Amino acid sequence: MKLVIQIPCLNEAEVLPQTLKDLPREIDGIDEIEVLIIDDGSTDGTVTVAREHGVKHVVSFTSNLGLARAFAAGLDKALKLGADIIVNTDADNQYRGDCIADLVRPILDGRADLVVGDRQTHTVEHFSWLKKRLQKLGSWVVRKLSGTDVPDATSGFRAYSREAALRLNIVSEFSYTVETIIQAGMRGLVTTHVPIQTNPVTRESRLFRSTWHFIKQQSATILRMYVMYSPLKTFAVLSAVPFLIAMVLGIRFLVFYFSSGRASGHVQSLIVMAVLFTLSFLLMVLGILADLIYGSRRLVEDALYRTRLMELRERETRKPG
Repeated sequence: MKLVIQIPCLNEAEVLPQTLKDLPREIDGIDEIEVLIIDDGSTDGTVTVAREHGVKHVVSFTSNLGLARAFAAGLDKALKLGADIIVNTDADNQYRGDCIADLVRPILDGRADLVVGDRQTHTVEHFSWLKKRLQKLGSWVVRKLSGTDVPDATSGFRAYSREAALRLNIVSEFSYTVETIIQAGMRGLVTTHVPIQTNPVTRESRLFRSTWHFIKQQSATILRMYVMYSPLKTFAVLSAVPFLIAMVLGIRFLVFYFSSGRASGHVQSLIVMAVLFTLSFLLMVLGILADLIYGSRRLVEDALYRTRLMELRERETRKPG
C-alpha cells in the first residue's frame, strides 16, 4: 500500500522545511510513503528547498495557475507514481502531520473513499466570530447539496483513495475543497471525516483577498456544481417561480372579469402573465437541454475514468520485476 502526500506550494520556501519535517515516516498499514510538491509558479526557491530536504517528486508550473489546478495536477501525478492513497495538505504547516495516520485509517479499513479532516472550526482561536459562522453555514449548505455529513467543507486536509482520485474531475479555478465533496456525493463515493488538530498560524491565507471575496468565490462554485449535477431540478424550480406568479395574475384577471363583467383596466395583467408563462416555458426547455448535456457529460466522465484506469494498469505492467 503506497501513500503519496501532495503539497501545493506558492512561495513557501520559509515554512516548507517545517511542514516536511512534521510529516510521518511510517504508518501502520502503509508500506511506502512519498512526498510530492506541486510548485504553483513560486519565485522564492521553493523547489530548491524541497529538493534539499529530500523531496524527489516535483510538478512545477512556470506561472501561478491557482490552487484548484495545482491540486488536480497533484492527483494526476500521484496516480502515475502508483499511489493507493493520496493525502493533500497545506505547505504553511497549518495541519499537523501526525494526524495523517488518522486521516487515512478509514480508507485503509475500506470504509471510505474520501476522508476530510475536521478542524472543529468553532474551537479555532484565530477564526473570527463571523468566519466561524460563515464556515458553519457554508458547510451546512454543502452537506445538503452533496448528501454527505462533512462538518468542515473547506478543510484542505484530506485523504483520497485511488478510486476517488480517478473519479474526480476539477473544473473550478478557485479551490477544490467544496467541489470535490459535492462531486463525491453526487457520484456515490463514500465520504467521511475525522477530527484533526492544527498548528499555530504562520501567515495569512493567500487563497482569498477578503472574507467577501471568499464568500463570492465559494458561492459561485457551489451554484455551478449544483446546476451541473442537478440541472433539471434547478431549472424546474426556476421555472416554477414565474409560472406561479403568472397563475396568480391569471386568476386575478378572471376574478375581476366575472365580478364586473368587463376586462378593461386589467389587460396589463394578461400581458405580464403571457410574458411570465413564456419565461417559465423557456426555463423548462433550458432545464431539459441541460439535463441532456449532463447525460453526455456522465458518459464522457466514465470514458475518462476508464482511460485513466487503463493508463495506470499499462504503466504498472511496464514496471520492472
